[in-house]
Parts: sequence; C-alpha cells; structure tokens
Amino acid sequence: MDDVPKLQADVTALATVEGRMVGTPGHDVAKSYLLERLTSLNLQPYQGDSMELSYRSGRRTFSNLVAVIPGTNRSLAPILVGAHYDSVISSFCADDNAAAVAIVLSAAEKLANTNLSRDVVIAIFDAEEPPYFHGPDMGSTRFYREQRRPEGFHVALIMDLVGHDVELPLPGLDAVGGTLADLLFMTGAESHPALLQVVRSCLPGPELPLIASLNRNVGDMSDHHIFRLSGVPFLFLSCGRWQHYHQVTDTPDRLNYQKMAKICNFVVNLCQTLAESDLPRDDCMETPESLENGVADTTALEIELIKTVFGDSLESFLAAIQLGALNSRQDLDELASRLQGFFRL
Repeated sequence: MDDVPKLQADVTALATVEGRMVGTPGHDVAKSYLLERLTSLNLQPYQGDSMELSYRSGRRTFSNLVAVIPGTNRSLAPILVGAHYDSVISSFCADDNAAAVAIVLSAAEKLANTNLSRDVVIAIFDAEEPPYFHGPDMGSTRFYREQRRPEGFHVALIMDLVGHDVELPLPGLDAVGGTLADLLFMTGAESHPALLQVVRSCLPGPELPLIASLNRNVGDMSDHHIFRLSGVPFLFLSCGRWQHYHQVTDTPDRLNYQKMAKICNFVVNLCQTLAESDLPRDDCMETPESLENGVADTTALEIELIKTVFGDSLESFLAAIQLGALNSRQDLDELASRLQGFFRL
C-alpha cells in the first residue's frame, strides 16, 4: 500500500528510544517533528497563527498541536480527528501512541485533497498518559475547556493503540486466526442515533473486521473522555491493550503497517460520510444517563458485527468463553466482560 512507507516513516521518527514523556528532550523533538509535518500538509492553524496551542500548569508547559483542513461551508461545526503524542515511559511507545498519530497524519493528507463541506480539525494532544490521564491537565481536556472555538464539534474521532495485531488464544478458532489479527474495536456508536447508519455505510469489510461495544463496557481509555462527558458524538477506535502495552518492547518493528493503512482509509471514509450527515442535538443527550450509556440502541449492530467476524466459528468462540448465546444486550455485556480478560481492554 502506498500509505505504508509514510506510516513507517512517521512512526520511526516519533518512536525513538528516548521516548516522548512530557518535559523531556524527546518530547520536544517529537513536537518539532509533528509541527513540521502538519506544516508540510499545508493545513491552517486552528486558533491564531500557530498550530501549537500551549497551556501551563505550575512550572510546566504543555502543547496541543491543532490544525484545520478547511471545508466548503465553514459555518458548520467541524469534525475532529485526534490522538495523543506523549509517551508513558522513556522508550519507543510505538503503538502507544505513535501509530495513531501516524494514521492521523496520513488521514489528514488524504482529506486535504478532498472537498468536504465541513472543516476537519486535526488534533494531536499532549499529556494523555499518567499522571495526567483523566486529570485537569490532560491535553484533550484543556483543549476542550480552554482552546476550542465557539462552534464546538460535529463529532470526534479518537484513536489509541491501533498499530498491533490482535490475539485471542482460545481453542477451536484456528479458522479465524488471521481475521482476528486484523481486528479493530470501536466504541461510541451509541452516542448519537445517526451514527448507526454512518458506521453501517462505512464498514471496511473483511480486510478490517470491526467489533463494536458500548463505551461503558471498557471505560474511557483515551482522549474521547472529555468529548463523551461534554455530549459530543464520538467514535473511539482501538485494537485494545497487548503484551507490549507500556513496555520497552513496544517498538516500531512490532506494528502491522498494512493494518494501519486500512484503519486510515476507514477514518477517511468516516470523515467523508460524517461531513454530509446531520447529527442534531437535544437536551436529553446531555443527561447523566445518556452520557454514561448513550442514546442509541446498538445491540443489533454489535451482534451483526460479531457474527460477521466469527462466521461459522461463532459457536466454538462462544463455547470457549462459556457464553451460551448472543441474542441480547445482556449477552453482549457479559461477552464484553469476558473478553477483557483476553484483550485487556
């Protein structure tokens, strides 16, 4: 695929042995590289005259890197595509989260050559990793509360841990082993009724099998946290955690760049469809109940996607995890609970 060399180049530049921990020289190198890449794509600054949006906490300065691909109707609320660029340790952290940042950059390059009706905001967030995770200085949180423009967002697409093969070590699943490696997880379709049709119309097919779940079943794993809490429709894409999560072994050579290229195309397709989709809001979407559980019933979609992925191996899969049937929301919630032991979502 033509995207593969670009994805590899970006991951290699970002995922160095020094890492990208906030406040370190490696973080500064990564930030400079990303600003150069965003500039090379001829994007516009989201705010003011710089793509670097800094904020302070105590003596430390953080930097969100945010650019815009202008749409043909700039009065419409924009789509946001985002990922974080900081690392949790002083090491490569290729899957977490250089892979997602590389996909964001490739998607931005593709979208910059289209004529979408809406702006697309390319947001590369700082300070996602602990000790900032879900705290007031988390980059996406500070961005949403202090740096966003008044028009807000049509929808947010967030990625994290999207570079690796998925493994499900269960007996009787040899026939779908390769399929599972390319598996992609998604949450957030429940955050707006119209997202169900958007996702259905953009399904990537057998080359990138997709499984959906309610976000409440896995929790806010990344930067979609503030968007969900603020009632912004969102989709979160991930391959889940793996054995190299937050380890020095999370290196560029372990990633599946062909899979990343497929995810990039999926994101571009979603953006193109979402740009022409109406996502009307009402007050009921921002109640505590709806923010936690969503406003759309995604049961049928989730079951359909699982049956598509496993095909004739579905019965063997359900038996391996000791689940008798897959017909209801209760079945899906139980499935999500049991899968977390394997995917460590």
